Amino acid sequence: MSKRKLLIASTSTVCGKPYLAYLTGELEQFFDGVDNIVFIPFARPGGISYDDYSDIARKFFSRLGKKLIGIHESDDMLETLNECEGIFTGGGNTFVLLNALYTHNLMEPLRKCVFAGIPYLGTSAGSNILGISIQTTNDMPVVYPPSFTALGAVPFNVNPHYTDPDPDSKHMGETRETRIKEFLVFNDITVAGLREGSYLIINDTKVKLGGDHSVRIFEKSKAPYELYPGSDFSFLLK
Repeated sequence: MSKRKLLIASTSTVCGKPYLAYLTGELEQFFDGVDNIVFIPFARPGGISYDDYSDIARKFFSRLGKKLIGIHESDDMLETLNECEGIFTGGGNTFVLLNALYTHNLMEPLRKCVFAGIPYLGTSAGSNILGISIQTTNDMPVVYPPSFTALGAVPFNVNPHYTDPDPDSKHMGETRETRIKEFLVFNDITVAGLREGSYLIINDTKVKLGGDHSVRIFEKSKAPYELYPGSDFSFLLK
């Protein structure tokens, strides 16, 4: 049986609130008993440096009494990961993130940490890599990773920042829903569309939806549907 302990968040910032502020209460419980957290800054939102990105995360977690180290600050990234108490992978560009993890040979060690029960927080791109593949990301493929195969920590894909069609929008391109349906023509993988401020918490085989919104579920050959807090999410892990 898996020992997964995952917090899969759509985003790090909601409605102009400070970084991770909307998750503060949840994270206090999630990382209870954890003193040291390894931060993976490889997604580099907007091209930000690893150091600057780590400092942003470090300031937040210091307020929770946690010590955070950017994995790039370590002399031995593999050893740091193998000895970690908690993991946070931040958002940014999913292709850039996955490419860096493959480049540094950290995919399998990270997967082992997740299935060993090390608490793992992901936001945006950091949530994308928990699925079977990153093919439902919204990001531009600015780099080409060796594979689109992700950690497979959960047997479904995530679409963070999921947005509903705006009937007043003048945008004539595809909606998010259209693009996910295109993915399902070629793949039989369930996709969870996480709206801003929503998150999934997985403990072992239990799944809980947190935040202010429902999650939109896409399955091959089925009409998309909504699941709400308190719904039975167990099928997502089968």
